[in-house]
Amino acid sequence: MAPAAETRSSGSGRGLSALILAAGRSTRMKSDRPKVMHEICGRPMLSYVLDACREAGVDRFSIVVGFGKEEVIDAFSGQRGVEFVEQNEQRGTGHAVMMCGEAYEGFVGDCVVIAGDMPLVRADTLRTLIGGHRASGAAASLATTVLDDPTSYGRIVRDESGSFLRIVEDRDCSEDELAIKEVNPSYYCFDAQALFASLGRIKTDNAKGEYYITDVLDILRQGGKAVRAETSVPAEDATGINSRADLAVVAAFMQRRIQAHWMDQGVSIIDPRTTWIDASVEIGAQTVIHPFTYLEGNARIGGGCAIGPFAFVRSGAVVLDESRVGPGALSAFDSTTEGRQRAQAGGKRSGQVVRRPPAQSGIA
Repeated sequence: MAPAAETRSSGSGRGLSALILAAGRSTRMKSDRPKVMHEICGRPMLSYVLDACREAGVDRFSIVVGFGKEEVIDAFSGQRGVEFVEQNEQRGTGHAVMMCGEAYEGFVGDCVVIAGDMPLVRADTLRTLIGGHRASGAAASLATTVLDDPTSYGRIVRDESGSFLRIVEDRDCSEDELAIKEVNPSYYCFDAQALFASLGRIKTDNAKGEYYITDVLDILRQGGKAVRAETSVPAEDATGINSRADLAVVAAFMQRRIQAHWMDQGVSIIDPRTTWIDASVEIGAQTVIHPFTYLEGNARIGGGCAIGPFAFVRSGAVVLDESRVGPGALSAFDSTTEGRQRAQAGGKRSGQVVRRPPAQSGIA
């Protein structure tokens, strides 16, 4: 009988931080921008990861930056609790975490480690991960998912009793391991001291010659520390972004969430398939969104409005209550002193453009 794995105190006074990996370029996207700055429904994908972590109770963030670091720093440096750590040479996820060693000196608590290009992560999933980790007293915990097509994901290997053994990256899998459908979407929670004490033992004897953060889990387990893996991530949420096609797929998933939220808030969307609402838009109850409508950026739509068909409400516009926007109907955009003041107070543009079909407006 194997000895019981060593656990730690799960006291509530422990700190909680997040280490977000955001240094990558993604050459397959053929872009000069950092990967995490590509937008999903009008917001950089990194912003969704930060929001989910905050909602889950995280109040300290270390963002690992590398390629195009200036753009990331400019976008997020004003946010509460955020610090940046540079990874000038990208040598794997484990190497990225190593770069944070100095920043975590003296930190006692738990550390969520997550990739910045996973915008579909939900706060509820992270709360479950953190809560289970703390309740168990494990040195490390990870949230897993099951995919019909696990290609490109690290596989979760378990023993006969179902306990976690290790993660094997896709390129390093044997034929039997390739058949495993439980995978690692890269949501981790570590005891910070155990994490940083183990990093120096990671080796680069793998197909890519990189330092993998996943190897820390095996190091901890071999050292008698408790490591737990719980299947708690919806398959959709594990969708990664490595190409422009992936970006479009994830944006469509996010758009469904956004529209479902507004319909729950009393907004009618006649045809979700021909409607696009960016993530920062605000809409009042009893507004009806007609087909072929795009609500951009941080546009603000009042209650009881009719928007569309064939309407484009520009970011920064304020559409007042009971207004109608669509072909042949432009009314009440910032038409009052109050409306102008509200738009100007936010430092945003107060203009409004409605796009009509070419046959009606002559606009190509």
